[in-house]
Amino acid sequence: MKKLLSIIIILLFASNLKAQTEFGVKGGINITFFNIQEGSFGPNAETELGYYGGVFIDFKIDSGFHFKPELLYIGIDEFQFLNAPLYLKYDIDNSFHILVGPSLNYFFDFFTNKFKVRADLSVAYDISSKLNVHMKYTIGFEELAPNVLFLGMDFKL
Repeated sequence: MKKLLSIIIILLFASNLKAQTEFGVKGGINITFFNIQEGSFGPNAETELGYYGGVFIDFKIDSGFHFKPELLYIGIDEFQFLNAPLYLKYDIDNSFHILVGPSLNYFFDFFTNKFKVRADLSVAYDISSKLNVHMKYTIGFEELAPNVLFLGMDFKL
């Protein structure tokens, strides 16, 4: 009897978790800002255009709060890397959201330091129940870690 009761509780919890969890894919373009010091001319921001795509899971924590980890593949010119933001998402209203959190990055070929931690700030707007547009800004903390602006779309499966 205890085993049956345990199984029923687990199934109820799993169905409740599934109802509060969303999976999806996302992608778009990114604009990378490299800050380069050139003699006495001061800082000169150079930019590169790239792309990104990946998957996400959105766990509803409480009323208006979510935990939303993502795994993205990013290509910028000759650099390719994996980006794993760990967002705390807050619903400002039913369609507008703000996301903030650390961003873990693994570069496939970026000198000798392949792992970098950055900070992400993002906003998203739901066009429909399945589709949203988003913009995020990633801040690099190190000298060779550029700042990146992402513009794209999420599609919930």
